[in-house]
Amino acid sequence: MLPHRLIVVGASAGGTQPLIDLATHLPADFPAAICIVTHIPAYTPSHLPEILNRAGPLPATHAQDGEPIRPGHIYCAPAEHHLLTEHGCLLVRKGPKENRARPAVDVLFRSAAYSEGPNAIGVVLSDMLDDGTSGLWSIKHFGGTTVVQDPKDAEHDSMPQSALTRVEVDHVVRVADLAALLDRLARNVPRQAAAVDDATRERTRREVRIARSDNAFRQGVMEFGKVTPQTCPECGGVLVQISESGFTRYRCHTGHAYTGDTLLVSVTEHIEETLWATCALWKKA
Repeated sequence: MLPHRLIVVGASAGGTQPLIDLATHLPADFPAAICIVTHIPAYTPSHLPEILNRAGPLPATHAQDGEPIRPGHIYCAPAEHHLLTEHGCLLVRKGPKENRARPAVDVLFRSAAYSEGPNAIGVVLSDMLDDGTSGLWSIKHFGGTTVVQDPKDAEHDSMPQSALTRVEVDHVVRVADLAALLDRLARNVPRQAAAVDDATRERTRREVRIARSDNAFRQGVMEFGKVTPQTCPECGGVLVQISESGFTRYRCHTGHAYTGDTLLVSVTEHIEETLWATCALWKKA
């Protein structure tokens, strides 16, 4: 565990301005490290570190694989790579997509929960759908602190509302009050380590390894839950259903992961693409 608190933040659509506001109001002596995942389109360079550097006193950079985690620093996930934490260092890996995204919020949150336990603070900001809910549940389950932007304050309230519906959240906050809250939490002593059941701890360890690009099938993904008749929209692989306190998500044998909402969107898009392709072939016939 790090000698300081680790804050992990997930945001995307409508999340840039809250991140700028956060960076603007954090003090120069902020005692925790911050890791940020936003949903960046593939092969599109992210300029978030430059934006945050101009906004406030803390240095912001793209995370580098193997880089030690330092307090008073903001680390942003680069495009097309997951950001994870392990043994006091950052991992930047090209593992399977989660919720059709890489980087994915759940990957960062889940790794922080596993590596830092009660030392982790998870923050969910504005975005659509529900990436971050499973990861925030993991942070809470491992004894960490959970923070969610007030949905009424968010440009897109789907991600904050999903987290509030499915996770026991410690703090619901407007963006204007977020920096002060995190500064206070960062200076507090973490809670005692939570008692995590062996099955959840072992599955979380394996899911973190899958996100690191380890072979999902060899990590025993088929043992994570009940095998379903559905197939992965990304690769056609078999999907396993995982239950977390009533919240259902899915992972395929190659490692792609989905919440129920994201799976539905992916399947719908796949059907539409197939219909368009079929119509195009029929017109050529």
